Amino acid sequence: MKILGIDPGTRFVGYGVIRAERGALTLEDYGTVAARGAELAPRLDSVYRGITEILERHRPDCVAIEDVFYAKNVKTTVKLGEARGVILLAAFRAGIAIAEYSPASVKKAVVGNGQASKPQVQLMVRAILRLRETPRPDHAADALALAVCHSHRMRNLS
Repeated sequence: MKILGIDPGTRFVGYGVIRAERGALTLEDYGTVAARGAELAPRLDSVYRGITEILERHRPDCVAIEDVFYAKNVKTTVKLGEARGVILLAAFRAGIAIAEYSPASVKKAVVGNGQASKPQVQLMVRAILRLRETPRPDHAADALALAVCHSHRMRNLS
C-alpha cells in the first residue's frame, strides 16, 4: 500500500509518501507545496495544483490528512479548513481513499503518547523509516507522521 500523508497549511503544505509492504515501511518522497500569492484564493489554487501533481506522480492508494483542530485564532482555523477543503477535493477527484487523523491520534500512533512533542514525533518518524536525518521542513515530517499513523491503523485492522 502506498500512503500519501498531508499536513495542510495556507502557506506550506507538507507531504510525505511511504510504502507499506509486509509490515515494513519505506520512504518514497517528501517535501512541501508552497502556496503562492498574497491573497487566499491564489494560494488555495496553488495548493490544489501542487497536490494534484503529487497525486498524479505517486498514485497513492490512500491519503492521510490531519483533521481540523481548533487554533486560538478562529480566522486561522477557518483558513486551514479551506486549505484542507481543496486538498480533500483533489484526492476525491483522483478517486483516492481519504483518512483523517487528529494531531493527538498521530502522536499516539507514532510515539505512543498523544501529548508527544514535535521533536519526539520527528525522532520516531526518523527511526521508523530508518532515515539518516530528520526530515525537514517540519511540515514534511508531520506529513510523514500522518502516513506512518495510517499504516499502523491499517495494520491493526487486518
